[in-house]
Amino acid sequence: MHKKFDAQLDIDILKVNSEISEGNLNKFEEANVKAFDFMGAIGSGKTLLIEGLIDLLKPSGIRCGVIAGDVAGDDDYKRFKSHDVTVTSITTGKECHLDAHMIEHQLEELDLSQLDVLFIENVGNLVCPSDFPLGTQKRVVVISVTEGDDMVRKHPVIFGHADVIVINKIDISEAVEVDIDVILSDAKKISPHTPIVCTDAKHGQGLEELRSKLGL
Repeated sequence: MHKKFDAQLDIDILKVNSEISEGNLNKFEEANVKAFDFMGAIGSGKTLLIEGLIDLLKPSGIRCGVIAGDVAGDDDYKRFKSHDVTVTSITTGKECHLDAHMIEHQLEELDLSQLDVLFIENVGNLVCPSDFPLGTQKRVVVISVTEGDDMVRKHPVIFGHADVIVINKIDISEAVEVDIDVILSDAKKISPHTPIVCTDAKHGQGLEELRSKLGL
């Protein structure tokens, strides 16, 4: 016998998240802050990409801030802090994503008037974050070639929600026997109008193009 349950709770959770997300967006826009949600699997290179963007933006006088999201630990927080920017940290425990309410709490601690750009590094995951917009103007999805050339078509939802798609670690694609053209083709089929940037964050390749696609 199949059990029946009321799915209304899930609907309400997403609705509440959406409402809080709108509130966060209003705060960013009122403060003239450009906010970006960086999503991607663990090891895709989100942290290094954000670090590279910070190093590009700071010499121009652009004031950067970061909210570092992780299940546990403060490794990424320490890395961002070493760049002498405003950083806060969220450790979610068992939660596999950040949500708008978590960001709302962080905004109570951050002085947005002192920032021009806010990077939010989401928890490493290609599934859960897609359903929970945070209120940022743009959502960036990062994939590493080490994840295989089938990862985009295996996770169509999150790539469908992306405003910018980043294919990272292209310098080792041959070594891991991954065809970047396959990843590009899959991404264009799922989200044909979304900009795609190929990067080698470790050596700075593609960061200027990514900066441009983000409107920075």
